[in-house]
Amino acid sequence: MKNTFVRLMVGSLLFSLVFGGAGCTKGPDAATIKAMEPKTLNIWSVIDDMDVYSPIIQAYSAAHPQVSINYRRLRLEEYESALINALAEDRGPDIFLVHNTWVGKYLSKISPMPATTQMAYRFAEGSSTNRSYTYELRNERSITLKQLKESYPDAVASDVIRKVNTAKEGAAPLLEDKVVALPMSVDTLAMYVNKDLLNAAGIPTIPDTWDKFQATIPRLVKIDSAGKILQAGTAMGLAANVERATDIVSVLMMQNGAVMTSDDGYPTFAFMPENLTEQREVSPGLQALGFYLDFANPDKQVYTWNSTMPNSLDAFTQGRVAYFFGYAYHLPTIKARAPKLNLAIAKLPQIENNPVVNFANYWVWTVSKKSKNTDIAWNFINYMTQQDNEKQFLDLAKRPPAHKALIDKYLEDENLGVFASQILTSKSWYKGADPDAMESAMSTMITDGAATDPEDLNRVVLISQDKVGQTMNAGQ
Repeated sequence: MKNTFVRLMVGSLLFSLVFGGAGCTKGPDAATIKAMEPKTLNIWSVIDDMDVYSPIIQAYSAAHPQVSINYRRLRLEEYESALINALAEDRGPDIFLVHNTWVGKYLSKISPMPATTQMAYRFAEGSSTNRSYTYELRNERSITLKQLKESYPDAVASDVIRKVNTAKEGAAPLLEDKVVALPMSVDTLAMYVNKDLLNAAGIPTIPDTWDKFQATIPRLVKIDSAGKILQAGTAMGLAANVERATDIVSVLMMQNGAVMTSDDGYPTFAFMPENLTEQREVSPGLQALGFYLDFANPDKQVYTWNSTMPNSLDAFTQGRVAYFFGYAYHLPTIKARAPKLNLAIAKLPQIENNPVVNFANYWVWTVSKKSKNTDIAWNFINYMTQQDNEKQFLDLAKRPPAHKALIDKYLEDENLGVFASQILTSKSWYKGADPDAMESAMSTMITDGAATDPEDLNRVVLISQDKVGQTMNAGQ
């Protein structure tokens, strides 16, 4: 999609209107005059066009006519490269989106949210023919750490609250917890189902546990005499042709009791957690990976997927696979490609008798450290992420909520209800300063594991954990 670059207001014109308006104007003090000088916020986005934010931007601009807002959407494939280059050359945006797994990577480029922001307001009085204006400079409180933890899912708090050095230059480091970003939506991994394939196989109910899920696979697989898979039960077992394979493996590990990282952020998913040492002989991370790989192992009863299959999303929209694991953001693509598909959206299967664990995947808004208008930028993000404004955005963008208080409003939504229902039990995990390298290391673990004798799988997991650790430590 081509870039959109929208200028909502012309600052110089507004400045003349503000201070040379009709009627008698009550003169503001020097601080307020300075705060009313024209400012421009440049916003870079990657997942939504400007139209879903227009009502919010217009309302904010009405309250703050001195602020011009430029909104630009870039293509996903060009976004990071353009963003990094622009920030390095001091021509980057004031406000920009980062994926929740990128927060560590961009932390050095982010200006943490201040406790308060200072904004000027203009208020009109009188009739249109005899109008006067008053001006007020307000110190507005940002969302606090306590409020954030109360208002958002635990996954969000763990992602956007970070230790930041708040000491003055030259002074000893002073690390404090600060909010560095805020979301407008939280997506979760769910299971898309081709109901026609289940009906044809005589499967009356969609499985809600992994044991039940496994039991349905042999009934859904169709293989010809040459060994070619004509119809798959699910797309699991590999990395290259499975959408978000690393997310699926990660949530399987967490559901099975693996501790993905230590308190200091080092990966531990290959180790046996202390609370399980007397209960299990195989670490939960290793066991989860083995479970995942079985679906691409011809020697297993659940064999249903191999490297000759197309991308899992393509296979699902072609009617060649019964279960596809994806996010709410996959739904428009599925409906566009397969409008007649007899589709159901189900919760992610769980391990029976284990705590429910789901997986969070979302984007957050943050402010560049190089912005000349950090107060205004954070003031706008605080405004944009208020519940009423988030709800307005969600209804236009068709996304699940971020605020916990909004979840109930979407539970009955045919398209978003499942994703919303999983938000409170969703988790994320710290992926270091180079999430792309972490992703590559996890994908390699899956690929190598699929080509390794099961007896050597533990070695593969340990090597992957070490590689992931190296990517995490690189930015510390």
